[in-house]
Amino acid sequence: MDPGDAAMTRPIALTIAGSDSGGGAGVQADLRTFAALGVYGASAITALTAQNTRGVRAIEVASPEIVRAQIDAVMEDFRVAVVKIGMLGSAEIVGAVAERLRLPSPRPSPAIPGSSPGRRGGQSLLLPGLDPGIAGEGGAERRMRAFVVYDPVMIASSGDALSGAGFVEAVRAELLPLVDCLTPNLVEAAALLGEPATRSEADMARQGRALIALGPRAVVIKGGHLPGEAAVDLLVTGDAVHRFAGPFIPSNNLHGTGCTLSSAIAANIVLGQPLPEAVAAAKDFVRHAIEAGRGLALGAGAGPLIQIGLN
Repeated sequence: MDPGDAAMTRPIALTIAGSDSGGGAGVQADLRTFAALGVYGASAITALTAQNTRGVRAIEVASPEIVRAQIDAVMEDFRVAVVKIGMLGSAEIVGAVAERLRLPSPRPSPAIPGSSPGRRGGQSLLLPGLDPGIAGEGGAERRMRAFVVYDPVMIASSGDALSGAGFVEAVRAELLPLVDCLTPNLVEAAALLGEPATRSEADMARQGRALIALGPRAVVIKGGHLPGEAAVDLLVTGDAVHRFAGPFIPSNNLHGTGCTLSSAIAANIVLGQPLPEAVAAAKDFVRHAIEAGRGLALGAGAGPLIQIGLN
């Protein structure tokens, strides 16, 4: 069998994100999630962080040049079907990532199981669960060779800032129009919109629609910090709102929850699930990861989830 044919036996995802030296979030969480769900994970590191369960001690943001080079190296050799973006760290890296994702693919991405033909970035690819017209005017030019999930990480769970000056403006102008599924928490959604964080589900849906107006085709707003008896997330698209609710699981080990959810959505998409089903399955995966990690003591502070396969 030709090596190129062998590579098609497992779907491939690329994570573009920061490294967590404590292993709980960032690229480390993304790769563990991909592996647990049966997806091969490649990576492009945007920043090095010195952190552990107690917080972030130092951050060194990568140069835009090395971020571009990593993306090029992966895209030239692998048939990447989904890109998950996390911490970018600077406006310059936002620009570098957007620039590379607009380029024609050096290797055609594979058709995703269960998808139908459609035009995307000069290639035939319509991902499951998305209307071919969802990109709006100029959508064929804006849509890219791989499905893009963006978790707009700006603040660590410890409260430490993870992005620099001009970051939000760069994300709005350059990256959001390229995103298929945006996954902000309440604070991140508010920052992208320049307004206070919401305190109600109705306002979450309104903010989701406002974010779609900035370019992404779908938005998953994570409502885990809303008051109430259930953890509620909303998937907002151009014509619908899907509600996903689950019980709160008491645990001190919740580091990497957002990274895990967004990378699980990406993995489920590349495995052929329509977007609503991919979100539901990702939320279930996170629940199991919290349950698997809540009894562990891996550090003195807030520990990580334990991503495990559900089969």
